[in-house]
Amino acid sequence: MAARSRWKIACVCAVSDGVPRRSLTVALVVGTVLNLINQGDAIFGTAPVNWLKLALTYCVPYVVCTYGAVSFALKTGSPDRGSTRSRSLRDT
Repeated sequence: MAARSRWKIACVCAVSDGVPRRSLTVALVVGTVLNLINQGDAIFGTAPVNWLKLALTYCVPYVVCTYGAVSFALKTGSPDRGSTRSRSLRDT
């Protein structure tokens, strides 16, 4: 597979099949927990909030979750992973 078409498929996978919603959900949950752990004193008022760290703490889980979904789709050769998963769950 050509590198250019692989990137194109990866981009399509990253914005389709519920990947953005799932990644956002993971980022909100994981990012909130990490922010409470890492910046709890700042969030509750005893230290200044580092806004860059706060934003990056939400961005990193989003990117990691999206990367995992895209790499799985590319490995299985199915950009439409969700429907494949749904079909396999219905068939069992």
